[in-house]
Amino acid sequence: MSNLDVKPAATVCGGRQDVSAAPVHELLTARTVPLGESTQVRRLLPNLGRRMVGAWCFVDHYGPDDIAQEPGMQVPPHPHTGLQTVSWLHEGEVLHRDSLGSKQTVRPRELGLMTSGRGISHSEESPREHARYLHGAQLWVALPGTDLDIPPAFEHHPELPTVTGSGLHATVILGDLDGTVSPGTTYTPLVGADLTLSEGASARLPLQPDFEYAALPMSGSTDVDGVRLTPGSMLYLGAGRTELPLHATTDSSLMLLGGEPFAERIVMFWNFVGRSGEDIVEAREAWRTGTRFGEVHGYAGPRLEAPALPPTPLKPRGRER
Repeated sequence: MSNLDVKPAATVCGGRQDVSAAPVHELLTARTVPLGESTQVRRLLPNLGRRMVGAWCFVDHYGPDDIAQEPGMQVPPHPHTGLQTVSWLHEGEVLHRDSLGSKQTVRPRELGLMTSGRGISHSEESPREHARYLHGAQLWVALPGTDLDIPPAFEHHPELPTVTGSGLHATVILGDLDGTVSPGTTYTPLVGADLTLSEGASARLPLQPDFEYAALPMSGSTDVDGVRLTPGSMLYLGAGRTELPLHATTDSSLMLLGGEPFAERIVMFWNFVGRSGEDIVEAREAWRTGTRFGEVHGYAGPRLEAPALPPTPLKPRGRER
């Protein structure tokens, strides 16, 4: 999925000084952003108060949207560098195409994982014949500096491992949760899990104390460590926890995102993640001139044009140890 802001800012993210080493409750509110012709998303990361959670650097939550009489998601071909995209659906379908020649329909609770490396382009759209409702999340994971130039790749995992107990059903999307490991490729220690709880259920989810975490409500109402969450917000939890108390006040679902604090400082602009303003300028020029990213075949429409660069691209302060 693309960042379709027509005037995006260059954003510096990462670094350990932004990480809470102790448990906290930091409630983040979403801002609404248009995505294509008929989809609105709630953007939770980057947020004014929080840029990253581990290597997770971008989080959009959309729906449930009634698209029975609408085209649904229509995101034209666009580029990515320096990141992985994670497509996660609760309802509906999304057809993914990319410059590697991939063509894959992603359905609810299936993992669509695209690794950009040095560069890839892709499109995402609701199929012509699609379900009535569209509901899901699009997330980005920043690649570490050692892996910025790896070859691009796309993975589709229709079946994922689960953890169950005490009214809780957890699907491990990426990384490791309580010893259960997703088949999706990762480049930093992290976790992404989809949690479903029945009304009245209580559970204590085991966590890794050296990870920082956040909880993203997808539907219903859940008390997360005593804080009631509903869609449209995300709760940053900091680090230093060994477990997370959960209590569902209704049938509910939420995503758990976490990972080791991302020590490197990164620059994000539009759909690019780099380490300097120069990286961003180079990637934008490569997309403008039609080099490096390849072509997406089969999408009926023009590709996205790159927005103008900000007057002064931001520069990170380097890796922190």
